Amino acid sequence: MLPTMLGVVLLVFVLFNWVGGDPAYILAGKMSDAASIENIRRQLGVDQPWYVQLGIFLQQIATFDFGQSWATGEPVSDIITSRLGPSLTVLLPLTVLETGLGIALALAVAFVRGSLTDRAVMVACTVGMSISILVYIIVFQYWLAYKAGWFPVQGWGTGLLENLRFAALPILIGLAVSLAPTLRLFRSFVLDEAGQDYVRTARAKGLPERRIMWVHVLRNAAIPIITYVMANLPAMLIGAFLLERFFGIPGIGREVILAVERSDFPVIKAITVYVAVATMVFNLLTDLLYQAVDPRVQLK
Repeated sequence: MLPTMLGVVLLVFVLFNWVGGDPAYILAGKMSDAASIENIRRQLGVDQPWYVQLGIFLQQIATFDFGQSWATGEPVSDIITSRLGPSLTVLLPLTVLETGLGIALALAVAFVRGSLTDRAVMVACTVGMSISILVYIIVFQYWLAYKAGWFPVQGWGTGLLENLRFAALPILIGLAVSLAPTLRLFRSFVLDEAGQDYVRTARAKGLPERRIMWVHVLRNAAIPIITYVMANLPAMLIGAFLLERFFGIPGIGREVILAVERSDFPVIKAITVYVAVATMVFNLLTDLLYQAVDPRVQLK
């Protein structure tokens, strides 16, 4: 984890210092003089040698203090902590529902593999994957929120129950978009295990097909399923920006888009580093879950 984190830090530092341009020109605006730009450079520390700037960046990471947002003046740490809650309110239920339904439907489809039902489900999944998430958002907002009035069109509240009411439609849309590829992938994992020798042995012993699929096959297919789910969790924080943008949810994904539009480098750098840390932590948890699911896995 440490070498990987060092590589991420160096990459982010190089991108923002040599590719991203001089932040002093961004903060100074179009109507500025050389003295103002130099003063801003001195305040930001970008007039220092590169190794001094790298040391400042490492200190910011170690202390979790990336200063203040250039656009709003808020502490970056406050921005991230306040935006994390709304994102998790949508993403945690979505992840649980997507994983649970994906596993259940994959086992059910694998149980009737090769049949007309199996082929029809795969065709439906292909059609669902071919439709853009923007179409789902527009259609669901118009018919379920605006016309039927079952959900709020957009917005966000202050209490948990109120926020869950606002998050219900984004969760439903996210589930409609993600369930098709998840089902196809989980089905392939299950079918790979269903053709193994131990499955034929279990059938030869007279075990019911339902028990074979839900107990033996599912446990062995859990390894790639865990890999897929855990690898997707950090990326979902950023990847849900369309849902957050269209429904007015003040989450991490929406904040990243706003920071990019405003060239708010401190916010972008902080979120980049935190997502990298989260990715490595989830990778570590994935390795530990491997051993919990399958005792034959040795962490050596």
